[in-house]
Amino acid sequence: MSSLTGKRVLLIIAGGIAAYKALDLIRRLRERGASVHVVMTESAEQFVTPLSVASLSGEKVHTALFSLTVEPEMGHIELSRDADLIVIAPATANILSKMANGIADDLASTLLLATDKKVLAAPAMNLRMWLHPATQRNLAWLRANNVAFCGPDDGEMACGEFGPGRMSEPLAIVAAVEAVLAIGSTTIPLPAGVGIRPEKPPGLLAGRRVIVTSGPTHEPIDPVRYLANRSSGKQGKAIAEAAARAGAEVIVISGPVAISDAAGASTIHVETAREMLEAVSRTLPADIFISAAAVADWRAEAPAGDKMKKSGNGPPSLSLVENPDILATISQHATLRPRLVIGFAAETTNLVEHARQKLARKKCDLIVANDVGTGTGVMGGDQNTVHIVQADTVDSWPKLDKDEVAARLVDLCVTKLEEKTR
Repeated sequence: MSSLTGKRVLLIIAGGIAAYKALDLIRRLRERGASVHVVMTESAEQFVTPLSVASLSGEKVHTALFSLTVEPEMGHIELSRDADLIVIAPATANILSKMANGIADDLASTLLLATDKKVLAAPAMNLRMWLHPATQRNLAWLRANNVAFCGPDDGEMACGEFGPGRMSEPLAIVAAVEAVLAIGSTTIPLPAGVGIRPEKPPGLLAGRRVIVTSGPTHEPIDPVRYLANRSSGKQGKAIAEAAARAGAEVIVISGPVAISDAAGASTIHVETAREMLEAVSRTLPADIFISAAAVADWRAEAPAGDKMKKSGNGPPSLSLVENPDILATISQHATLRPRLVIGFAAETTNLVEHARQKLARKKCDLIVANDVGTGTGVMGGDQNTVHIVQADTVDSWPKLDKDEVAARLVDLCVTKLEEKTR
């Protein structure tokens, strides 16, 4: 197991020609088991695109300080505090100067000023900028205040000059990340007594146990093919993180996804619907069960032991059987039914009506219905439009980021549990 397994790295990409190396750095960190969240400066977007970065990191890329969907939760503070280490690559003369002088005029510089975590910088700039007295003065101050550095290396610059200022290669930066994290705690302590609340109020779900299923399931047809769907697991992850922030003990049962595990939760990885049901059953009892996974309805009755080959006689016949109904099984459990059971209904037609039928059929407490038809962008996207379907009401929420949907749903869970205790 890599020393970076489970570590959370916040990568700041500043605006330099070496920004392209950050793409390989993300890949190398994730190969070693780290999750990578990325902040890009406005200048960085001139060299690499947020889409490329998001594709490699598997996470939303953050660029704007004043985001209406993040700032109500003080997003720049959360970004700076959730990481195990902050890495700046490339670290330009501009961002190093902002750090040394306490300037906070964009998202990157603001979170660097607000963070309590150690920072590793990989400088990249023209050699004359590197050797300039102002830069050297800033570097001396930063080193004296526990900022770690990797490089720069000597080499040929994009401008044609040769000398110090070339950003270190991604593998060298990875080695520096491992070395910094190996030292121990990377949290910078506050002075004694500062920032300590006498009594921190418990979260609204403190003492509660929450199980969340997330992502798709993969049902094998043969050793290389499977039946699945387009679920990314983003909504389930967001719900798990929101429940954890509310103080709950959260267990995520996740099908195969390309995103990092939910922060603050324990994750059990499964592949098939039967494995998911078994994992959920093992983790009972719970106070709340949220079935956000898009479980495959059918599986191959007899998966082939070898890869199915073309024979010239047309496609092979595929016999399907129904998968177990996880939501109905848990909702109708004879002895260990959670106090609150929530299902999801991903539909393409007659959304609310199908959700009502599912609510009655599965005997759960409420259904979160969403339209996943062509063009909605819900599956795999960062936003969702949901309808909360209960026995006698339908509450339609506006289009929201999946994080906001999760936060609202957790608030609703708190309300529903309070109703059940009256």
